[in-house]
Formats: sequence, structure tokens, C-alpha cells
Amino acid sequence: MSDLKAALTNTADSVEIMLDTLLTPDSSIENRIFEAMRYTTLGGGKRLRPFLVKQSAALFGVSEINALRTGAALELIHCYSLVHDDLPAMDDDDLRRGKATLHKAFDEATAILAGDALLTLAFEVIAQPETHQDSEIRIELVNMLARASGVRGMVGGQMKDLQAETKELNLEDITHLQQLKTGALIEYGCEAGAILGKASNEERGALIAYANDLGLAFQIADDLLDIEGNVEETGKAVRKDNNAGKATFVSILGVDGARKEAESIASRAVGHLDTFDDRANLLRATAEFVIARRN
Repeated sequence: MSDLKAALTNTADSVEIMLDTLLTPDSSIENRIFEAMRYTTLGGGKRLRPFLVKQSAALFGVSEINALRTGAALELIHCYSLVHDDLPAMDDDDLRRGKATLHKAFDEATAILAGDALLTLAFEVIAQPETHQDSEIRIELVNMLARASGVRGMVGGQMKDLQAETKELNLEDITHLQQLKTGALIEYGCEAGAILGKASNEERGALIAYANDLGLAFQIADDLLDIEGNVEETGKAVRKDNNAGKATFVSILGVDGARKEAESIASRAVGHLDTFDDRANLLRATAEFVIARRN
């Protein structure tokens, strides 16, 4: 686990530098939007999604700069989603990553625009030749990122999550919701590495299957943290879903049942990596990390 911690820290540091560069203000553009984008993007987060890009790409000998740019673009999408998710019209949260949410620190209109800007910047980064010299690879990265972040992925999941406030959901419903809302970007993190590395269909399928299970295990751990965690650990409000009466993995399975389910799914995720032998050891350790984390 110490190797994983070091690798996560290394990736987080590298991604931070990349994001700082990408979010350098342009003198011809209103600076306040850059201030808002930088406020919500820099200096926080596990950078798990870029880490998955980097580690999956490393399986195929992909250049680190290609992986970092793709991972940074994915992180921009993730940060945009958090900004919009925190808005009063959505989850109405005041705290994110241990500090005031963007609409609280600035204002709602600026938060909406900053989220929009992060979203579009992500596709600008992916489309640039620096991300990959092969235009067909870049097109596929753009296509899959649009799918993962749009109505067939994260946005569709968020819509289902809003509807869950007034609907009774079963375990199958919750699983599908979270595969879209949380899992789609995690899946992209692994699939992007396969795209960059021009992986075989078998290798790509193995990474997608791993990521699908990893995303579910991650979300179950999130649901457990909402019940068992505290603001100091998580950096955000806790027990919101429970207080709102929303169905979660924990509300359906119970705390012990949810924990056993997370462990089982994480173990299943690891099994998908057999084809990559020892090269995937950090990805294997990540499956253990996501269910043991405290934030």
C-alpha cells in the first residue's frame, strides 16, 4: 500500500502542475472566471481518475505526457461536475474538499459559468495534438469522454439521482444510477489508457470490467462514509442522503452488508486484471484503497 500511496502522490503532484498550466489566466479574458476555475480545481482532491488514466496507459508503454494531459482533462470534467452538483438547484452543498463550495465563495452565476468553462476546456485539451499525435486516437478519446460525461453517463446518472428524491429505488436501480453518475468517469479513466495505448479488444474489455466494479466499490464506500464519516475526514457534509431519506447501498444492504458487498466487488475488480500480470499491481492495490479510504 505504501507503493500505491507514493504513486498516488506523484500523480496528484504532476496533475496539479498540469492543471495549473492549463488554468493560467489569459490577459485577454475576464480574470474572475479563471479565479473561480482555479479555486475549485487546484489544491485538492485525490486525483484518482487521472491516476487510473496514467496506470492503465502505463500498461501499454504510453508516454507520460499523453497520459497526464488526458488525465488532466478528465479531472476538469470531474471538477465541473462537482461545481454543478453543489449548486442549490442540485445537492445544495456549502462545503467541498474542506472549503466553501464555489457558489458560496463566489456566486451562483459565476459557479455555473466556471463549470461550463471547465467542461469545455477538457475537450479543448483532449483535441490538441499534444495529447496524442494520432488524430484518430484523439477523436476516440473525445467521443468516449462525451459519452461518459453526458446523458449516457454522468449527466444521466445525476438526473436519476435527482429523481431518486421522490422515487423508491431498489438495489438494481441504485446500481444503475451509480454506474452512470460515478462509474462512467472512472470507467473512462481506465478505457482512456487503453485507447492511448491502442490496446487489443481483450485488454480494453478487461480494463472496462475492472473499472466498472471499481466504480461500484468506490460508491459503496462513499455511502458508508456518509453514515460513518465526519466533516473533518471527508471535507464535505455527511448524512445528507440519510437525512433526506434517499435510497443508497447502505440503506438497502445495511452497514455490514454494504461493507461486505464493497469487499466482494473490489475482489472481483482485481480478478479482471489477471491478463496484465504484475504490471497491474498498482491498479489491484487501488481496488483495496477505494474501499478503505476515509475521504
